[in-house]
Amino acid sequence: MAKRLNPAIFNDWVYEGISDYSHRIEVYYGGAGSGKSVGGTQKAYLKALKMVRKVLVIRKIQRTIKDSIWSLFISHLHASGLYNACRVNKSDYEIELPNGSVFLFKGLDDPEKIKSIDGITDIVIEEATELTEDDFTQLNLRLRAASPCLQIYLMFNPISKKNWVYDYFFVRSLPVNVKVVKTTYNDNKFLSDEYRQELERLKDRNPAYYRIYALGEFATLDKLVFPVYKTKIVSEEDVQGLKRWIGLDFGYINDPSAIVWGYIDTANKRIYVTGEYVRRGMKNNEIADVMRDLGLSKDKSYGDSAERKSIDEIRDKGINIEPTEKGKDSVIHGIQWIQQYELIVDERCFKVIEELENYTWKKDKKTGEYVNEPVDTFNHTIDAIRYGLNKYIKGTKTPTVIKKPHGL
Repeated sequence: MAKRLNPAIFNDWVYEGISDYSHRIEVYYGGAGSGKSVGGTQKAYLKALKMVRKVLVIRKIQRTIKDSIWSLFISHLHASGLYNACRVNKSDYEIELPNGSVFLFKGLDDPEKIKSIDGITDIVIEEATELTEDDFTQLNLRLRAASPCLQIYLMFNPISKKNWVYDYFFVRSLPVNVKVVKTTYNDNKFLSDEYRQELERLKDRNPAYYRIYALGEFATLDKLVFPVYKTKIVSEEDVQGLKRWIGLDFGYINDPSAIVWGYIDTANKRIYVTGEYVRRGMKNNEIADVMRDLGLSKDKSYGDSAERKSIDEIRDKGINIEPTEKGKDSVIHGIQWIQQYELIVDERCFKVIEELENYTWKKDKKTGEYVNEPVDTFNHTIDAIRYGLNKYIKGTKTPTVIKKPHGL
């Protein structure tokens, strides 16, 4: 099959293995813009054109599928000229190819629906770091159809060594049926020069991001700002009768906008984080639409006071949002205030967890000692949490800033 394909439409590393189905598990990881998601889905798509397959396409949360992996497969249909020949079910997120192959797009936040699917021949996992090791184990066990060439494709950025993928694929001894492919932006011949330059600028602007997103390396953990927190599935009973908080941190091209919400139990000093929505490129009207769709329009929410124009535009769309009140040392004040509470994060809030695993204190370059200031990285959802809790934090006195970070 590979001989009949035009190699010009593939990155070299994709084309070289496009017809190799000898590994049950294929791992595609590396930096941003490396083409790993495009390459992995190209292979799954072409395989399904070659032979009849039943492909389960997975992300942790169902609502994140539309703007990510679903759009990617739709682009493959258009690129191959087969879109109009396929059955595309936009409401149930299903695609049927002309030869009968089927792609089913599911979120793991509804595991019962996945359990009812039989005859799976392939599994494509986008953002595999969102999953837990148990999620992956259960999916692996589901791959047992009476068909040849059963395969799982995993794609992810190597965010944190605390994430299960690091231990599973890079510490333990790998069985022979696992293939690991690392790529960076230098392996993607279709990447724009503008994006290449943005990644290269990270070397001086943000070394931690450069190692992860440009070089595709796992983060080396330093002193975490929030070393202690709990994860669980937060139930309605857990938060019954509690006050809800909602926070918004603005981004656009380089950084995402982050909407985070949860509940606060002031009597027992617990903060629950129960939901998140994180995406780049959202305009203010889109943010308002998302907040309305998520049921976040009526309760008071707080956004970054540096974005007053954006807050006014979102409020004009019917969202009950106000700017935060910032003062001297507001970041460290908010951090220290949150540290006095038990922090409980719903395990489906994978972006919050990702940032908690990577949000660290700065080091003095001369002395090597930690200073009372966090690194301005991996903090979009955490800033949103601080903003959402603004009205509780502002009611306390600003503490004296100490030389040693709280909790260290």
